[in-house]
This record gives sequence, structure tokens and C-alpha cells, in this order.
Amino acid sequence: MADQRVKKLADILVTYSVNVQPGDKVAIMGNLVTRPLMVEIYRAVIRAGGHPLAFWQDDEMQEIFFKEGNEEQLGTVPDVFVQIVKTYDCLISLWGSANTRNLSNIDPAKMQLNSVAEGELSDIILQRSAAGELRWVGAMFPTPAFAQEADMSLTEYEDFVYGTCFVDKENPIVEWNRVHEEQQRLIDWLDGKERVRIKGPNADLTLSIAGRRFINSDGHKNMPSGEIFTSPVEDSAEGWIRFTYPAIYSAREVEGIELHFKNGKVVAACAKKNEAFLLNVLDTDEGSRYLGEFAIGTNNGIKQFTKSILFDEKIGGSIHLAVGLGFPEANGKNTSAVHWDMICDMRDGGKIWVDDELFYDSGEFVIQ
Repeated sequence: MADQRVKKLADILVTYSVNVQPGDKVAIMGNLVTRPLMVEIYRAVIRAGGHPLAFWQDDEMQEIFFKEGNEEQLGTVPDVFVQIVKTYDCLISLWGSANTRNLSNIDPAKMQLNSVAEGELSDIILQRSAAGELRWVGAMFPTPAFAQEADMSLTEYEDFVYGTCFVDKENPIVEWNRVHEEQQRLIDWLDGKERVRIKGPNADLTLSIAGRRFINSDGHKNMPSGEIFTSPVEDSAEGWIRFTYPAIYSAREVEGIELHFKNGKVVAACAKKNEAFLLNVLDTDEGSRYLGEFAIGTNNGIKQFTKSILFDEKIGGSIHLAVGLGFPEANGKNTSAVHWDMICDMRDGGKIWVDDELFYDSGEFVIQ
């Protein structure tokens, strides 16, 4: 018997996350292994009166593209994808792979070339999303490969994925509305504030949030979710931070990253593993050494590191920073082909002050 949780997750994505309306054009994109969830999403879009169009990639074809593609091919984005992100009403992206290390040995320069080309798509998506013209969401379909990365059996990983999305609750949307309300209280308090200081065993960093909006990540753009985030003022970061979890980008795992900032820019960087790759990514373009995001994870249902950023950046008691592309909806202005999230655990005495008032201590919000 098919897992009914797949159908329930599809319904959440279609009716809550992107709220498909009759006549909406809806693109559904994923890996071939995500097909069971894609089929149920397709069905749910049809039932909602939308017009679904499904695309999928395959690990083997992706490997062929990066290993055998020339510079012109790697630097070209198919016209059909450009048209979709320019004209469609909804975009549902599914993550899942049969082999999470499929691209680990690809030349980083090739990955960078393609990343720069696909930056055009990211820019369009963020601009149209900020303008309310495009509703999008990303979600995970549990596969054996991702279960292995998380050190779980497939059954355990399925329970984890569906549990974090509230699929196991009688009314998941009620649960996500509760998350929204709790996070909105924090965002309302942050409104109009200007200065953030992050201080603890792994950081001594100041940022400006003057004129920036915090976004309530409540399951509409990521499923699951549970974070509040903004784009710091681009030239404001001063100090240093050490990231306590491995940072994964383009199928490469970088451990022990430490970044030092001056006038907003990363002026020194080191890592205990794959440092050369870190430095290569930081030199992608003019914006890749500046911050595009500062965020606080609020999802206390995510307790362990899984090597999937969709879940890990929401770990309750953590913060994350992303170098590269900022968010127009947060009034962010940094542009880059890179957006790389890096996570720091704050539960060991890390504190956040906002305009000299203690806001967060050892993983807990302390404001009334």
C-alpha cells in the first residue's frame, strides 16, 4: 500500500505552501527518484484547478552534463526554464537523489560556470516572489541516499521528514499557522531595530539590519520551515564567526569554516577540510564575499544534523549566515551566483543583542 503521507505532503504543498488557484500555471521540478511525490502533487494541482507541468532530472544525466559539457553548454540555461520562472504562477521544487555524492568529483570551475548561468533564474524568482507574482516552495522526498547521510534507516528518515512537515498531525495547516504566529511576535519586536551583535564561543560579529525586513519562514517557501531571516546591510559585517556544522555546497562538504569580516566583506577565511574549495567559491563574483542572509532557526523538532540544508538551517538553537545573494523581499541588495548557508550552534552560551538589548541566549529567545 502506498504511503498516505506522500499524498498528505502533496496536499500541504499545493493548498498551503503555494495555494494553487484555478487557472494557475504550476511547474513541478524534481529528480526522477522523487516521482511518487511529483505524481501526487500533479494530482493535487489538477484537483485545485491549476495547470501542472512536470520536469525531472536524473543523477546519471546530471553527471554526464557536468563531466562532458563544454563551457558554452555549462554556461547556458534552457530557454524553457527562463520562460517558466518569468511567466508561471507557482513553482514546486523537490529535492531527492539516489546518490548525494554524485557530483563530488566534478571540477569546481565547471560547477561555478553553471552556477553563474543559473543565477539569472534565481534573480527572476526572487524578484517576482518579492513582487507577489510567483509563489514557490522547496521540499524533500525521503530517499535511501539522504537517509544514509543523516545516519538513519529509510523508515526513520521518512518519519523524520514527514514529522517535521506536520504530516503526522490531524491538521498540519493549523500547526503551520501556529508557527507563523510565534515567529511573527519576534519579527514585530525586531521591526525598526538597527544593530545586531552575535557573541559567544564561536562568534564575535556585528551586523546592521537598519532598513531591512525580517521574513517569517512558515512553510510557504520551504517545507518544512521554522526560521526568521533577513539580509544584513551589505557593508556592515565586522568581526568573525566559526561555523560548528559542516557546510555543504555543490555536493562538497567543508568542515570547520571560520570567516573574518571587515566593512561587510570576508577578508580572511579558513576551513579544516576542503579549504581550497571554500576559497574558490568565495571568489565566484563580486558579491560572493558579502552576506546575503542572517537567520535564526526556530524548529525545535529538528534536533540533529542531517547534511541537508533544508532541515539543518532550521535547527532550533542555531543561527546561520549565507554568503552571496540577498533577498529583495528583505530589502537585500547583494547580488551573486552564490547563496551558501553556514550554520552555527548557539546552545553553548551564544548570545544575540539587538540595539544593546539581549534578544537571544543559548538557543532561547528572551524578549517578552
